[in-house]
Amino acid sequence: MPRKIEVCLTPALIDLYAIENSIVVVIDILRATSSIVYGIDNGAEAIIPVAQVEDCLNYADRGYLLAAERNGEVVKGYNFGNSPFSYSADKVAGKTVVLTTTNGTKALHLARKASKVVIGSFLNLQPLCDWLKSQDQDVLLLCAGWKDQFNLEDTIFAGAVVQELRPLFTDFDDAGVAAEDLYVMAKDNLRAYVGKSAHSHRMIALNIEEDIKFCLQLNICQAIPVLQGDKLVAL
Repeated sequence: MPRKIEVCLTPALIDLYAIENSIVVVIDILRATSSIVYGIDNGAEAIIPVAQVEDCLNYADRGYLLAAERNGEVVKGYNFGNSPFSYSADKVAGKTVVLTTTNGTKALHLARKASKVVIGSFLNLQPLCDWLKSQDQDVLLLCAGWKDQFNLEDTIFAGAVVQELRPLFTDFDDAGVAAEDLYVMAKDNLRAYVGKSAHSHRMIALNIEEDIKFCLQLNICQAIPVLQGDKLVAL
């Protein structure tokens, strides 16, 4: 069966795509989807994405960890934000985390009507691609961007997936072609290329350069988080 792979460059464009029968890969490289992959890989029982900071409080009496980030910073009063270093095994193994972020969790909520929603990052790039190859559905790569605007790092990752999957797909969109071309330019030095991005500059200003380096590591995780009901769990 012919398969189609598309790239949605920002959540603001999601309504242009018919996703009900597709697998949607949500991408927020700096840092939500990288942290989600790392947390699930480190034994988190589940991560519950919620849209608003206030939504986290609905879970406050359940013994869950509450994580909230806005504009790159931890929201005051919450356990942590979306730094991958907060999702190490000693912090999250066996626990459920309720998470809201500026961009990533919004994209997740917009993807809910898809046939299946999974999480992508450089940390699990190869396991994710291997799994996508084994499926028989169309794929939409949904870039979380920055406040509904295009960003470089999510698009570069989408391009990496397109390049890996190209032999198995027959239909591509122009956004996917552009994303793959960006990845080809960036792949030999991801950190330098992503360093051009606006979000990278925002994070450097917040002294979280180490988070950027961490999120650009390749294939250090095997986990593929999948949305089941309102929870992200290991596939």
